[in-house]
Amino acid sequence: MTAILKVDTIQDTSGNNIINESSDTITIGASGDTTNIIGTLQNNGSAVGGTNTPFFIARKTSDQVISDAATTKLTFEATDTESSSGVFDLTNNKFTVTEAGKYNISINVYHYDSTNDILRSDGWIYKNGSAYAQWINDRGSDQDERGLQVGGSIIMNLSVNDYIEAYARADQSDGGSTNIEGSASLLLTYLSGFKLIT
Repeated sequence: MTAILKVDTIQDTSGNNIINESSDTITIGASGDTTNIIGTLQNNGSAVGGTNTPFFIARKTSDQVISDAATTKLTFEATDTESSSGVFDLTNNKFTVTEAGKYNISINVYHYDSTNDILRSDGWIYKNGSAYAQWINDRGSDQDERGLQVGGSIIMNLSVNDYIEAYARADQSDGGSTNIEGSASLLLTYLSGFKLIT
């Protein structure tokens, strides 16, 4: 035998609404209440909620010298923040995806040359060994600079075992090398990422 209970409102013993239905809107609890969900809350069959993990910030703490007009992989010496130890591989300077999904990936690169010869700086996000996104700060042939900064962020759809790396390039008017600046206390050059809740 089955039974159907038809009500608009369910109240606790003090007369407070626990569940209320009005105009096809169901309200559970009231302001100030704590609602515990045992099991999985779903939206049309898909689980609701989640966490922005994994996440990481890898940064340079020391300078890296790169040759003129040479696209060079960036190395990182420290992770300021990680959702768990080893999310970013400091040995191989890359982030390898362990959970598929959409990710926000960001890069910032600070190029410095004490002789004011930088004409252009580039920063790249590489996916699986190939350039995926590029940012350019081009000052022109008569605009030599001591320091140039370049960077940005994108949303990437990543699968398990995809890997992300950062690359940079600087063009010098004198053909010399450029420092990719690092700092023990500031985020100057970094690569960061986190999984989006979708």
